[in-house]
Amino acid sequence: MKLALAQINTTVGDLSDNVARCLDAISAAGIQGADLIVLPEMAVPGYPPRDILFDNSFVQAVAAATQDLAQRAVDLPPAIVGTLTPADHQLPNHPNLYNTAVLLQAGEAHPVAYKRLLPTYDVFYEARWFLPGPAFPPIKIAGRSVGVLICEDMWDEDYPVHPGTELVNTGADLLVCIAATPYRKGVQTERLYHARRQGCPIAHLNLVGANDELIFDGRSFVLDAEGQLTHQSAAFKESVEIVDLDAPPTELPCIAPEAEHYHALTLGIGDFAAKNNLKHAFLGLSGGVDSAVTVALAAAALGPENVTGIAIPARYTDPRSTESARQLATTLGIAFEVVELENMHTATEATLGDLLTESGTAAENVQARLRMLILMSYVNRSGGLLLNTSNKTELALGYSTIYGDMAGTLSPLGDLTKPEVYALANWIDANQAAIPAFCLERPPSAELRPDQVDPFDYPKIAPEMEQLVLENRSDAALRRSEHKRWQMGVILKVSRKAFGTGRMIPITRK
Repeated sequence: MKLALAQINTTVGDLSDNVARCLDAISAAGIQGADLIVLPEMAVPGYPPRDILFDNSFVQAVAAATQDLAQRAVDLPPAIVGTLTPADHQLPNHPNLYNTAVLLQAGEAHPVAYKRLLPTYDVFYEARWFLPGPAFPPIKIAGRSVGVLICEDMWDEDYPVHPGTELVNTGADLLVCIAATPYRKGVQTERLYHARRQGCPIAHLNLVGANDELIFDGRSFVLDAEGQLTHQSAAFKESVEIVDLDAPPTELPCIAPEAEHYHALTLGIGDFAAKNNLKHAFLGLSGGVDSAVTVALAAAALGPENVTGIAIPARYTDPRSTESARQLATTLGIAFEVVELENMHTATEATLGDLLTESGTAAENVQARLRMLILMSYVNRSGGLLLNTSNKTELALGYSTIYGDMAGTLSPLGDLTKPEVYALANWIDANQAAIPAFCLERPPSAELRPDQVDPFDYPKIAPEMEQLVLENRSDAALRRSEHKRWQMGVILKVSRKAFGTGRMIPITRK
């Protein structure tokens, strides 16, 4: 069998483009002589559609788009593609849908698998929209008996139902798993572990691209009967590849964690901007490591011509901070502007008077909020989006100003700890020679009062805070700042537990 792995980049709700991408991939694979083409989970509606699924008109449109794809692919080889279909039974106040894999063949879309295991952990709430479907037998394609799994069905270790084993026991000699598994550090090792547990040759086809906070890394693969890797597709890139199921084993490509983070975050920024029709990104360039890394990612994701860095020096700003920001902007080739804060700062002090005290945080926070006013004025004038430059450790500690440095539609670094930001900065500098030494070597500082430095031992406290987040626990700092994070922009997820939809901790609690 010539199996084609088509990891494509779909957009939630963009049914016409999703169908076109599926059709282009099937056509390209057909030209190469594929016997079967495999596309991602939920490729037609896009993933994750979430509460759009309560809109029955959307469900009907997905059904029509799926049938349209089948008819347009009538003269092409058979393909397995992810979509959704109405369930056989009904629950009240529920969309009552199956997460479905259909076989496109002879102009028809025939269900060949319903997702049976519905994840309800971290960012997954699939039982809110889907019902677990009944089992299907293997299908016959090009002399093979192919059993079809959908994503979590392969991650069945702690479930009472084992779809892969059932398919093998009913005659499958090849398993195909269509998936939309988000990226996180170490996820490919987990995928390979669960694939090997199936005890059968298996092809795993994963979505690529980003939708909101979720980044999908592709890296589709094939394992032989002994569980050895014989093929792995590119990471963070679309591809359509014909795979020889009898190919010899190959080694898993080795990629540094910093390189993974770099490619994941550039994909996340690029897709968020493109899919939301946001042409230009603005951000504050402080001369610190967080803004330096963010602007390097933005320039790579959007092109330097679509990024503007804005330095806003104030009375406590080290002149080297602004000069380093200018040097970084020049190296990256982005637009750069300097707006002095002093006039606004003085006027605000005169207006607020006794509300500001030299020893309190109000005097510091007002500077961060005035900077936000300047940055958002650029966005309002020109359109686009403001990128936030906060990191995960700062967000966990509450060391950030609400309506100030927490402003921004998208937060590329909000799921990286402070040490991880430094590691990524050093990786970027080693590969691009872009980040000035001052940004890497200076003590972290908000520069909101004389000789200020961040009051934390980041190498010690960052892993402590990260462990609390991973375990859904809170200390005093996490509790005090919970209300801030509920108002944070979209944080690109690259860890097992990010602030966002996968961490629903209440603000009000005892």
